[in-house]
Amino acid sequence: MRDMVEIGMGRTARRTYELDDIDIVPSRRTRSSKQVSLAWQLDAYRFEIPFLAHPTDALVSPAFAIELGKAGGLGVINGEGLWARHADVDAKIQQLTDVAEKEGTEAAVQLLQELHAAPMQPDLLAAAVAQVRAAGVTTAVRVSPQNARALTPALVQAGIDLLVVHGTIISAEHVGDGEPLNLKTFIAELDVPVVAGGVSDHRTALHLMRTGAAGVIVGYGSMQGATTTNEVLGIGVPMATAIADAAAARRDYLDETGGRYVHVIADGETLTSGHVAKAIACGADAVMLGVPLAMAQETPGNGWYWPSAAAHPSVPRGAVLPYAIQEERVPLDQLLNGPSNDPFGSLNLVGGLRRSMAKSGYCDLKEFQKVGLNVRG
Repeated sequence: MRDMVEIGMGRTARRTYELDDIDIVPSRRTRSSKQVSLAWQLDAYRFEIPFLAHPTDALVSPAFAIELGKAGGLGVINGEGLWARHADVDAKIQQLTDVAEKEGTEAAVQLLQELHAAPMQPDLLAAAVAQVRAAGVTTAVRVSPQNARALTPALVQAGIDLLVVHGTIISAEHVGDGEPLNLKTFIAELDVPVVAGGVSDHRTALHLMRTGAAGVIVGYGSMQGATTTNEVLGIGVPMATAIADAAAARRDYLDETGGRYVHVIADGETLTSGHVAKAIACGADAVMLGVPLAMAQETPGNGWYWPSAAAHPSVPRGAVLPYAIQEERVPLDQLLNGPSNDPFGSLNLVGGLRRSMAKSGYCDLKEFQKVGLNVRG
C-alpha cells in the first residue's frame, strides 16, 4: 500500500524517499570482491561497468567517450550541444568557464544559451561520431524529444550504436508545434536500440517500455546545486522511490511480454559509490553519472559542470559551477578504479560498488537488486 499523508484538508501526497533516506542491509554470507561482476548488456552491447556519462558538454567530448568506453562504460554525446555546433569546442568551453569564474553563473548561462543558438552543423556531429566509432567503443548520442525526428536519420547514417532520447521529463508521445513524436512508431522504424527518459513514476516508465525502448532513464540528472529543475519547475524526483517504481514497471512489462527485459538507468543524486550501490539495490541496472565525473582529468569542462538542461533558450534549469579545482582532478582510471585516499566515496567508484555487493553476498547486478533495504528514521 502506498504511504499517503494528508498535507491539507482534502489534499494528500505520497511519501517518497531519496537515496540518502535508505540503507543497504547485508543479510547473506560475505564474499571476495574479486568474485563480483559488474557487467551488464543493453541490447547487443555489453558493458563491463554499469556507468554512463550524463550527456553534457562539460563531461562528454569524443575523446572522453572513448576513454570511458575503453574503461567499460558508455559516454553519451549531446547531439544538440557544442560538438554539433562549433568546430572549436575546447575554446568555447574555456570562454564559458572564464565567464563563470569572473562574472558568475548567470552570465555563464547566458553565454551557454548564445553558444547553443548557433546553427547545427551535421558534419561536425558526424565527425564526432566517427571519431568514437574508429576507437572501437560503443557510440551513443543524445537527442531531445522535440528534435529526435529531425536529427536521428543523420545520426544513424553516421553510424551510432545507441540513440538516447532524453529530456527532463518525457512521455511516450511528445506533442509539440508540429506532428507529435510517437515513440512507439519512431522506435519501430529504427535499426538502432533506443534508451528513453527521464521518468519519475511507474506509469510513465511502463508506457515508455511499451514503446520498444531498450532502456528507460529514471530522473533528470539532478545534482546538488547544478540542476535547478525543482526551483524552476517545481518538479523533483525522489530517486530511491522512482527507481523502485521503474523496477516494478520492468517486472510488470516482463510478465506482460513473456520475457522482454528493459533496463532501468538511474540519472540523479548519485554522487558517491554508496549512492551508486543504493541505486542498484533499488532496482537500477546502471547509473548515469554527472558531477562525480567532473573530477576526471579527461573531461572537457576542466572541473566545471553543468547539465544539458542549463542551455535551454528560455527556461534554463542548471548552473555552471566548479566541482573540482585543477589540483583535485584525477585520471579517469583512478576515479573509477582507485586507488583512493578519499573516505567519502568520490573516488574508486567501481571498487566501492564491488565492495558493497561483496559485503552483502551478491556476485552480480541483478542479484544485488534483491538486497534488503532499511529506511532511516
